[in-house]
Order: sequence, then C-alpha cells, then structure tokens
Amino acid sequence: MVSPTGRRRFLSMAAVGATGLVGSSIGSSITDPESPASIDRLPETVGLERVIGGLEAPVAVEFAADGDRRYVAERDGRIYAHESDGRRDEPFLDLRETVVTGGERGLLGLALHPDFAENRRLFVHYSSPSRSGTPADFDHTGVLAAFEATDDGRRAKPGSERVILEIPQPKNYHNGGDIAFGPDGYCYVAVGAGGGGGGGGQDVTTDFLGSILRLDVDERQGEKGYAVPDDNPLVGRPGLDEYYAWGFRNPWRLSFDDDDLFVADVGENDYEEVNLVEKGGNYGWNIKEGTHCYNADECPDETPADVRGGEPLRDPIIEYPREDSETGVAGVSVIGGYVYDGEIVPSLADAYVFGDFLASGRLFAATRPENENDLWPTTVIEVANGKRLERLLSFGRDEEGELYVLGTGVDGGGVYRVVPAA
Repeated sequence: MVSPTGRRRFLSMAAVGATGLVGSSIGSSITDPESPASIDRLPETVGLERVIGGLEAPVAVEFAADGDRRYVAERDGRIYAHESDGRRDEPFLDLRETVVTGGERGLLGLALHPDFAENRRLFVHYSSPSRSGTPADFDHTGVLAAFEATDDGRRAKPGSERVILEIPQPKNYHNGGDIAFGPDGYCYVAVGAGGGGGGGGQDVTTDFLGSILRLDVDERQGEKGYAVPDDNPLVGRPGLDEYYAWGFRNPWRLSFDDDDLFVADVGENDYEEVNLVEKGGNYGWNIKEGTHCYNADECPDETPADVRGGEPLRDPIIEYPREDSETGVAGVSVIGGYVYDGEIVPSLADAYVFGDFLASGRLFAATRPENENDLWPTTVIEVANGKRLERLLSFGRDEEGELYVLGTGVDGGGVYRVVPAA
C-alpha cells in the first residue's frame, strides 16, 4: 500500500516525467462570481508566435537591452544567443559537463545584470554534483555563479565563471532555482524546501531552504562572493542575513512589476499558489498550503511568540485547489509569469499572466481585486492552435513589456511571443 506521502510523490513524478522540472499536485481555480469588471475585459483566446524553435526544455529567456538579442537557457546546461537572423549554432555557454540533471535538477535560472550592456555580466543558477561543505547524505549542490560575455555578446568568455553562492540541496527535486534582479539592483534567488512530505520552509537559522534570498552581487563581504544588503530583514536579528522572505515550498519562477515581487509556489498535494512577496514575509509553508491548513491538526495564523516575536503567515494572492471548478483552471504545478505591460494584446494590460505545467493549450490570468485582502480573480485564456503548448515551463518579458511563453508541444520546445488570436 502506498502511503499518502508516497502517493503525492508518485503523482508528482508521473506529472513531470517528460521534463522533470516541477513537482507537485493537481489543482484547479475558483473565480469569485462577484469579481470586478476588469477580469471581464481579458481576452478569451490568444495566439502564440514562435520566436525560437529547435529547443528541448527551455527554462528561461532574457533580453539584452543593447540590441536585437535574447538568451535562452536549456535545462541540460546550454544557453543560446538568438539574434535577428536566428539562433546561433554554437551555444553561448555550455555547462553540460558541470550541470547534473535528473529529477528536477539542471540549469534552473538565468538573469542578465541590469548593466549588462556595459559590464557583460550574467548570472546562472544550476545543479552541480555535491561540492565541499554539502552534507554526505544530501543529493547535490545548487550553484549561483556569474559569467562574463564577450564584447559582441555572442559567447561567454572561457574561464570567466565566478561562484557567488553554493546551496546544499537534500533532494533532487523541489529546488526552486529562478533568479531575477529587482528595481533596487539586488539579485533575488528562489530556493526550494528540498524535498516532499511537508519538510522545510520555516527554519531561517541553519540553511537557505524554502526561501527568497536577496544579495548584492556587485560587492563582496569577507570571504563571501557577495555582500548582504544592510536592510535585509534578518540583519541584526536571529536568522541568516541573506534571507528576504521565507515559508516557501518550491518557488518556481519569480518576477517583478515595478516594486511588486510575484513568486509562484508549487503545492504539495491540494493547492497551487502565487504570492505577492514583501520583505520579511513568512508565506506559510509547511504550516499552510495556500490559504488552507497543511496539517489539519495544527493551523495557526502566526508563528509562536518565541519565533521572531510572532509573525503573521501571509496568504497568497492566487490559489487553485485540486478539484475541478467551473472556471476550468486546473493542472499539477503552477508556473509563475509576469504582469503584462506590452501593446500587442491591449486587453491583457496589467493582468498577471501565468499558467500550469500541464498547460494543455491554456494560460491563466488574474487581475487585482477591489479589496486588496481578497484573492485575485483568475480565469483561463485559451491558446489558439493549443497543441503548440502542451507542457509549460516558464515565461519571459522583454523591454517593451511583451510576454513570452516557454514550453513544449507538437513543434518541440520553443519560445513563443503572446499575440492576438488570429
């Protein structure tokens, strides 16, 4: 007989077998029938215009501000430069001899430095075989590293890798991995809780698991490959100074819209969620899953008084449960997206567009409620010629605010621009 925890793990692996990227649960969404009119103006259907094809499992795309060039990361460790005349044959960077895959490991995050046009620095987050300092019973080491590109931006300079941070990972799944630069110029790093069965998320004193970290990668502090911003929430308090927020299970894709930080968190068994993250926030795992009790026998709304003086467990802005609903928002693992700020699909303006790993030709979109304490109303947006999007892996947004979808379908793996339905 399979235990409840074992059954959850089985469902997770069955769902992600094709790419092994995100582990979780089956879910669907409920939209408030009294949701504000803003959700009614969202399009029922959008199209996908292929920008980059011939990929296998694209997990991130970044857009260079100094020319018609974008960089796309493959889970196996390759990064390709794509220009106006197409994708270059030789990888911009090839880490296949360094990156370990299997389970949910691989090259998981990519970000260009805000001053990439001048300093040519880019950052990656990847899974490596266990390195010094990783416990013997752990699975691997997560590595945040910087590289420098050539002046023409077409290749990473050989030997330019500089390791910023190494994160011991206990399991080969629930590793998080996304990275992004905020409007403050600091690097934000998503780290998963590192295993199933309800583990991780609340200990901020011994490791970085289940967190969003915030690092100054332009400075160095002692022997560290980075400096800690003075205003990080645990500076001068019990806990590791690198923390920005905690209480996450498997944060899969984070994004900024001005000062707003959106973090999608893959659920364990019943609920998927998206959080609007604030500095020092505790987002509930492994006490809550979405707005609900993870363990029905114990479900406080705040930590005990002896844990940082008692702090509230913050609810997500979006969640969808396991059971189907009339909205049709259903899946297995939430994939975080972006707020749309482009002009090609004006009816998407200011909506947070995201999705689920089992896309089946659908995207999701949510709009801000009139009452900021309410969950955001969420709806399905069908994709014209939906076979192009069977498995959704990630999203991207360019300098003009246009939205891109990374995934796999009948055309193989690719990067697609969201456009009006034909």
